[in-house]
This record gives sequence, structure tokens and C-alpha cells, in this order.
Amino acid sequence: MQKQFLLVLVLFLGLTTFTFSCSSSKETLEEENQTSHGIQQESVLKNIEEKPASSEGSDTSTTAEHQDIAISAEGGIDSLIEDMSLREKIGQLFFVSAYGTYKSNDNASYRELVSQIKDHHVGGVIFFSGEIYGQTILTNKLQEASRIPLWITQDMEYGAAMRVRGTTRFAPAMGVAATRNTDYAYWVGKVTAREAKALGVNQIFAPVLDVNNNPDNPVINVRSFSGDPKTVASFGEAFIKGAESEGVISTAKHFPGHGDTDTDSHISLPTINYDYARLDSLELVPFRSAINNGLKSVMSAHIAFPKISDTPSMPGTMDGSILNGILQDSLNFNGVVVTDGLEMSGISSNYSPGSAVVKALQAGADLMLLSPDLLTAINEVEKAIEKGIISKERIEHSVRKLLQWKQQHGLFEKNRVNIENLSARISTRENELIADEISRKSLTLVKNENDILPIRPDKFPKVMVLSVADDESGSTGTGFAERLRTYHPDVTFHVLDKRTSEEEELTILKDALETDLLIIGSFIYVRSGQSVQISEKQMKLLKSLPDKPTVLVAFGNPYVVHDLPDSDVQLMAWAANSGQIKSVVPALFGGSRIDGRLPIEIPDMYSNGHGIDLPQTTVRYDEPETAGLQRDSLLQIDRIMNEAIFDSTFPGGVVAVVKDGVIAYRKAFGYHTYDKLEKVSETDIYDLASLTKVLATTTSVMKLVDEGDLKPSDPVSKYIPEYNKGQKQNITIRNLLLHNSGLPPFRVYVDSLKTEKEIIQAIKNEPLINEPGKKYVYSDLGFILLGEIVEQITGTSLDKYVRKTFFYPMGMGSTFYNPKKVGNWISNKIPPTEIDTVYREKVIRAEAHDECAWYLNGVAGHAGLFSSAHDLAAYAQMLMSGGSYGGRDFISTETVNMFTARQSENSDRGYGFDHKSEEGFSSAGTLSSTATYGHTGFTGTSMWIDPEKNVGIIMLTNRTYPYRSYGSKISQVRAKVADIVISSIME
Repeated sequence: MQKQFLLVLVLFLGLTTFTFSCSSSKETLEEENQTSHGIQQESVLKNIEEKPASSEGSDTSTTAEHQDIAISAEGGIDSLIEDMSLREKIGQLFFVSAYGTYKSNDNASYRELVSQIKDHHVGGVIFFSGEIYGQTILTNKLQEASRIPLWITQDMEYGAAMRVRGTTRFAPAMGVAATRNTDYAYWVGKVTAREAKALGVNQIFAPVLDVNNNPDNPVINVRSFSGDPKTVASFGEAFIKGAESEGVISTAKHFPGHGDTDTDSHISLPTINYDYARLDSLELVPFRSAINNGLKSVMSAHIAFPKISDTPSMPGTMDGSILNGILQDSLNFNGVVVTDGLEMSGISSNYSPGSAVVKALQAGADLMLLSPDLLTAINEVEKAIEKGIISKERIEHSVRKLLQWKQQHGLFEKNRVNIENLSARISTRENELIADEISRKSLTLVKNENDILPIRPDKFPKVMVLSVADDESGSTGTGFAERLRTYHPDVTFHVLDKRTSEEEELTILKDALETDLLIIGSFIYVRSGQSVQISEKQMKLLKSLPDKPTVLVAFGNPYVVHDLPDSDVQLMAWAANSGQIKSVVPALFGGSRIDGRLPIEIPDMYSNGHGIDLPQTTVRYDEPETAGLQRDSLLQIDRIMNEAIFDSTFPGGVVAVVKDGVIAYRKAFGYHTYDKLEKVSETDIYDLASLTKVLATTTSVMKLVDEGDLKPSDPVSKYIPEYNKGQKQNITIRNLLLHNSGLPPFRVYVDSLKTEKEIIQAIKNEPLINEPGKKYVYSDLGFILLGEIVEQITGTSLDKYVRKTFFYPMGMGSTFYNPKKVGNWISNKIPPTEIDTVYREKVIRAEAHDECAWYLNGVAGHAGLFSSAHDLAAYAQMLMSGGSYGGRDFISTETVNMFTARQSENSDRGYGFDHKSEEGFSSAGTLSSTATYGHTGFTGTSMWIDPEKNVGIIMLTNRTYPYRSYGSKISQVRAKVADIVISSIME
């Protein structure tokens, strides 16, 4: 794991983000309106190498306007302070809010900001929500307006995406701690800081060092790393180290601890009635550790501590017992103290703007965030100085700290954001890969009764998703359901929120009665001024649901399991955002490993450290890098496919690559026909032709061998009486599988024989053209007979047997014979294979291209099967996993190894499977190993699996359209694609 993790780290190099608890605007602390016994997965971090920060490609630029102030700064901060007026010094201590969106020069809010900077000399800005270019352009304009460079700050607890749309978003702190890997916290801090720096942000308000040991905490919750102080300390220090490695100031909050409160300080003043001994043993542990390791900044908490303070009702932000006494004297902190938002009700409802600032300064705070009345506060502070309530020296003490930061970070020389540099620093592929990996590793399974996970469509044919939301958007829940439909064919969806009517509730209850599995997504999360619990109205409906197997996914507040304790499955996803949903859905179906651990205690249910491991057993869609493939190299497939389409090798097709359990590449090209009216989709279904021999017939024989119903050495005469004479007596199942039975490759029966019975009987009576076992002749006839033998042994038709035994349990919902019987709608997803002018005299579409298979009612051992790239990837992964898929053993590893190994001395064949030619040309390419096996189909399909590199390469085309004489270059295209895939593997 460490080796894997450090690899994603080195493809990387750019990070930043934060969450500001002091906002009173009721902004969600989540993204607004955003919606192995099997597979071994390596970390993307193994592909990333950490590089030291340098001045190259600097995120800031200089302008001439600040030359005078820069020269003054060179003479020393003391000289600069001496030149400043008292009003300028006071103003430097205040930080005002801004929103990073476009603003014209005469926009009212922009003019107000400029006034605050020019007239009131504020020291900095706190950016709230916005977008990348809006914020950076506004930052440059504000810096231009300020005589002394502004210090830019922003909440970025879970990445820059907490405030800035389009930036990298991470799992919340508690999810990061669930990984049990502090390296992840380091990289969250590092990436967050890198993106912050690119945005022109100098200080991020993160991490949260509160110990969330109170399940009823309405404001901290998943923002905390853990309910254990040592865990909070270790993850917090790693985050800080990562952030400050990029030259960005990290701020620990909320001192001395906001974790054990049941009141939201945005609304009123919380009180913690514990003595110093308790504080020292719990809340102070993470702060003490961070301070001892060089922490530069702390944010104070608006919380009263009556058993510690000399003024029992005083908020900690304005309490000298807390900031001067504990923070500075006891913990020896000599950095910068910033207040939580002074507009929060815990302060603003009890103190005037100026009184709050004066008391905060007296207590030991340095920087004043979000005063509700800037002008009044400045005037009152100035009057307090005139009256001797607070000294000018005290003001200068804090101003000096801020100006020293500005000087140390080069703001007097460079303070403009380099707009051109943004696209190379923010939301880069490497940043997103790290975020995705942390998201996957954060998932924590705390309950899995009756082994419901991984979900299998054959066990639960109908699934109902119910998203329980505390807002009125419903958009995130919709995204959850849509992703589930990628992995399950029958998913219904409902939202239970404030808008849900009684009529809708009745529909929910009705659909729940008809479902086999109920998935409840709890989108209840930390939001200023709102509950983090399911409402009484919602609970009433939830308790009325029928007794069905139930999966609860907590996309936010993990303590919600208290409300639904009887749910069979309980999975912690930590946050209601698209990234967490992207990780959760495949994990529910076995597409990724679940091995997170609770970093908190859930009273009366689960202890800290509890978690259930679930291995990855199915495929999932993910980025190429997660499977160790080079994305840029794979892009060459596009060129090869488009050239082949232009050259009329085929009108269109789909290519998929599966490696290490990840479908790392799946892309559609071209059209269904050369008329170019219907574009190919990644989910289109193709006539597999001879790939049927592998997926249906060979796989069935493997299963029967496992069950002892068939042996490769069995004589065919045991099942077909016509073979009980002459040389046919010597033909075995093995001979049919190896294509050396002596049968001819094919016979055109259908020009005279039109019924299944007649054709099968003719094949049974077909004379041999070679002595059995002596010569390889690829024969459809032998596999038609194998299909008949499978039906005889199983007592059911081949199509029903393979669908029930393999395809449906494996989630291969697009694999079947006779697609028209599945439904007419499916025809539009199937490209035509030929314009038949001989037998059927029509365009062949959604029915077997092979004439013999079609006359055999569409079901045969050699052809007739249809499938999609996804399903073939799942099948390939089953083989690469030794016959296991989705937590079930379909075929024994021993049998898989036997059938896929090269068996014949006179051909490159396994049992049923073809092998890459050891000499000469092979459509499996030149770079794949000699152990590579698979098969091709006459219509233009192929599947090659390299077991040494654990990669499967799938190509689906209709190269026989409009006539089978077309597409003669298909083998060369297959080989080129295979070589690109193999060359893209990162060693």
C-alpha cells in the first residue's frame, strides 16, 4: 500500500482548499448544488513524485505601483509601521469578505470592497464562494487598489473546492482519517495549498483540530478527523506539513476545541462545562502537538468555558484566560491568532462591533475576521486607544505579525495572480487522482448482515433508491441513482425531502413493496444553522417502509445510523458530493475494496476503529492511471480507430481495456453504418460471432468439468451415438475444443436444410476429413456439437444455461442470444452486420449474422451471442481472477488455468481459447506475452487477455457491413491497438 500510495504522489504536484466555520450566511459546508480474492488494485500515488516548490512558473506577478512600499519594507517592517497612520494600523487587523465571481467596475459590492481597502485600509480579504477566474481576477484588482498588499485567506478544509468551483475536492477530514493513513492527510494539505497558492490565497483556514467526541455536535461532525485526540493530532500535523510545504499558512481551528458542543456557535454561544484537566487531556492534545511542531496560526472558538475562565460567560475569542493564559502561556504559542467570524451570533448578539474587537485584542487575538460593521468597529477601537483602554503598542504588535507574513511571502514584490498559470496548477489530472484514491479508501463498512454486499443483480433483481435529503435540491441523490444504473439494470429512484408530498410518499411505499433491495442514501450533512439528523416527518415514512433488505449509505453525518439501526448494511461515505458517490457505487457492487475504519465511536453501536473489509471482486470504471496505464499513450487508440474508419475497415466500433479490475479505457468510434446517421455508443451491443465459442460454449464446458459432469478425455460418442463407429470413436471432447477432431471447418447446409433438427443431424453425420488428433482445422461444426452436448448434460438450452449460470449473476445484462426476444428497444443499440442478398435478403440487424446459427433458431455453440464492451470486460476479469467474480466462484482456478494454457503441439490453441502465435503475425500484437489468450469473431470482434500483465483488450466492430468482403484489414487494427495498450503499461 505504501509503495502504491507513494506512486500516485509522484505523477502529481499541485494542491489546495478550506472550510470556514465562521460563516453566518448558512452556506453549506459541503459543495453547493453538486450533485481479494479477486482483483488487486495499486495506488495512483505510486506514479507521482514530490518536487520542491520553486520560483519557476510563479503564481504571482509584480507591478510598479507598489515599488515605494516595497522599498520601505526593505528598510524594515518597523520603518513601515512608523510611516503608517493609526487608522491604517487598525485597518490592517480587519479582514472583510468577498465572493470570487465576476464584478464590473461599477458593481456595488466591488465598489464597497475597494472602499474598505482604500478608505479603511483593511489588511486582507476572506474569499467565500466563487469560481477560479472570477476570484483570481478580483484578487488582482483588489491588490491593485491597495497601498499595502492584501493578505488573502479562505476556508479550505476539504480542498479549494469548499469555496471555489472547479477546483479539487477531497473527502472531509473524518473520511481522510478513516483511511488510517496520515500520508493522505499530508497530500490533502499539499494539494489544497498548491491550488490555494495558484489562486493567490496566502492562508487557509484548515485543518480542524477539534476532537468530535460528541455525536450531537451540530457544526463540527465530519469536519473533525476523529473522536480520538491522538488521531486528530497525527492527521492534523500531516495536513499542516503538506500545506506549509507549498508556502501557504495553515490555520488550526477552533481553539481550544469545538468538538464537544451541542450548540451551533453561528446561532448562539455554546458552553463547555469542563475543567482544565479535562481540556488538557482531550481538546488541547491536537493543538499542543501542532504547536510543538511549529504551527504558525490558530483560529479561536466562540465558546464559553465557565469552569476555566475568570469571566464565565465570555466567549473564548475574547477571553484572556483562554488565549493569553492557555494558548500563549501554557502551550507557548507565539504565532498569529485569528478570530472566528465576528458576525456570528455567539459574538454579535452580545457585543458591539468595536467592543468585540477590543476584547479580542486584549485576550490575545491578532486578526479580526468578518466584523459585522467595519467602520463602527474601527472607530470604536480608535476611541478605545484614545481612552487608554488598549494601547497603540498592542495594535502594532499584531500589525507587525501580519506585515512580517506579507514580507516573508514576497507580497511587497509579487502580489498578482498569474492567470496563465492556473490551468497547470488547479484540478490537474494528478490532483483529481489523489482525491479519487482518498475517496475510495475512506469508505467504511460497519455492517453487512446476510452478505448483501457486494450487490448481485441475480439476488436482487429490482432495486429502489430512496435519497433522504435535508435540503430541496435532490440533485445529489439523482446522481447517486444514475450511477447505480450503470451497475444494475433495474433501479427506481425517489427523493424524500421537504418538498415530498403525501401522494409521493404513497408512491414510495408502493414501489418499496415491489422491490427486492432498498438502498437509502442519507444526504444529511453539516450545514450552518440546520440539523444533522433525519427529520421527524422523514422518520415516520422510513419506519413505514416494508421489511425488505436495506442498505444505508451515510453521505454526511455518520451518526445517522442511530436513526436506522436495523438496516442490514451500513456504509459510511462521509460527504454528499459527486466524488464520494463515484467511489461508493462501484464499491456497493464489489468494484473496489472497502477497508476503512471508523475514526469515531458511535455510542451503543460501534467502537472507534470498527470496520469490515470487503475485497474488490468486480470491475469498475476509473482513470487509466489507477490501473497503471499511461493516459496519453492510450489516446493513440483514437488515431488507429479513426484511421480504420476512414479507410472503411469498419463503420464504427468500441474499444475497452480492463486492467487490475479497472475498466481504464472504453470509447466509441464512428457510426453504425457508412450512412453516418447513428453514432456508436460505448454501451452498444455487437454480434460476437465466434467469440460465442469462448463466452458461451467453452465457459459451459469448464463449468461442467468442474462439476464432474464432463471430462476433456470423454469420447464424444458418450453423448452422440452417431460417433460410436469408425474413426469417430476416437474423437474426444478435447479434440473438439482443440479443433483437431478431423471435422471440416464448416458446411453450407442452409442452402438445402432449413430446420434445426435437419442441420444438427447433418453435422452429426458429417464425414471426417482428417484422422482425429493429427491436424488442426478450425471448425464451427465441432463447437456446434459441443453446444448440443452442453444442452444434453444440463437438460436446458444453451442460451438459458449460460444466462442463468454466468451472465446474469455476473451482471452481464447486455449478453444474450436472440436480442429481439429481449425487447425491440435493444435493436437500436445493435449495429447491423451485413446486407444479406443470398439467404434472408435484408439488412441483418439484431439477429445472428452466421446463417447456420440463425437457422438453428439463433442459438448455437459456435455463433449467435451478442454482448457489450462492459460485459466482455467483466468476463475477462473473471478469467483473470481465476474464475471468481462478484464474490462468487464461477469456475475453479485450476480449470481456468488448464483451459487457457496452450494445449496443442500442432496449433496455438488452449481448450476453446486461441493463443497468440509464437511465431509470425498475431492480432494480439507484438508486445503481449506468449501466454496471451482469447478469441476473435468474424464480424469484427475480438478479446485478448495477457495474464502476465493482467490486462484484457476488447474490440467490437461490425467490419462485415455492408458486405463480408469488407474489413480485410481488421487483424492489423487489432494488433496495433493491442500494442498501444501493452506499451502504455507503466512498469
